[in-house]
Amino acid sequence: MSAPMTPRALLEKLVAFPTVSRDSNHALIDFAQAYLEGIGADCVRVPSPDGTKSALYAHVGPKVDGGVVLSGHTDVVPVDGQDWTTDPFTVVEKNGRLYGRGCCDMKGFDALALWAMAHAAEAGIKRPLQIALSYDEEVGCVGAPVMIDHMVSHGMPRADTVLVGEPSMMQVVTGHKGGMGFKVHVRGFEVHSSKITEGVSAVMQAARLINWAYEVNQEQVAATPSELAAVFDPPFTSVHTGVIQGGTAHNITAKDCHFDLSFRVVPGEDVNDWRDRFLAKVAEVEAEMQAVHPDTYIKAEAYFGLPGLQPEEQGRAEELARMLTGDNGSHVVSYGTEAGQFQERGYSAVVVGPGDIAQAHQPDEFIEISQFAAGQDFMRKLVEHLTR
Repeated sequence: MSAPMTPRALLEKLVAFPTVSRDSNHALIDFAQAYLEGIGADCVRVPSPDGTKSALYAHVGPKVDGGVVLSGHTDVVPVDGQDWTTDPFTVVEKNGRLYGRGCCDMKGFDALALWAMAHAAEAGIKRPLQIALSYDEEVGCVGAPVMIDHMVSHGMPRADTVLVGEPSMMQVVTGHKGGMGFKVHVRGFEVHSSKITEGVSAVMQAARLINWAYEVNQEQVAATPSELAAVFDPPFTSVHTGVIQGGTAHNITAKDCHFDLSFRVVPGEDVNDWRDRFLAKVAEVEAEMQAVHPDTYIKAEAYFGLPGLQPEEQGRAEELARMLTGDNGSHVVSYGTEAGQFQERGYSAVVVGPGDIAQAHQPDEFIEISQFAAGQDFMRKLVEHLTR
């Protein structure tokens, strides 16, 4: 068994891999697998469907069910166009902080989880510890489902508790919104804008769908939230368009318009119901377009779907995380994580990890050294718990 690296050394190694979601993460996974095998862990690598990326899960301890999974993602958001004052892919310590892309979201947790696996291997734990490292979380949590399904079906002892280490300031988050996103292409029919009734403007028709999203949000603001939704901010399912592109010239009805439209769905509501409601509106607008010209259409391609995390009654993960942190507060978040995907497949799950989500995706992303230390203390207590 090789000597384990310190959490800080592991963080520096992980950050040095520029695992932006558009690129491969294989170099990082190669390192993590070699490290885990070096401390005696059983490892399983799960390639992405196109083979460009991989997930990795591993096991230490007795070969029995009922273990704990430490779940993290390996991808990070791009640094393009951001005004960094340090090298994004080198950990730099300044003023009690560790700067670097992923230090907060979420290679800080990944480094601590790798350290915990080595610590657990040395400690002679009586209940298993596992790690699960995914890809493509930042583009809609699209990589984890393949990995989780593999974990469930391919023979490694089945854990029952998952701790997802997204930055929560080491608070125990028991609920988050789900999500769903569409890439929408509106194909219009070009004419000179002086003959507007003979053409179909893709931009103007796209605007109808975007305005539908605005109207839905206004309805949601005015409605009384459910008891489950009321704890979220905002306390309702919201719809958003962040990117739009289309048109050729000011005096031509636009032939094409592309935009995205996404939902953040509160627990207790069905993501599929919102999908059906949106697609019904798409069909309505498309029918009116085709009444003007038959070659027009709307394509709405779902590119991610994410279940929410619902608070569990007497949940194992919540009980364990509260015991280890001492946090008895009630915490939910409006962003999505892979915790809902684990819960959907029968695991008890919570979110608990070091760092502040406000630093995620920002230039000069950092994690407070005190938070990194708190995360290491959490891992040490977890391993001690598993030895009893």
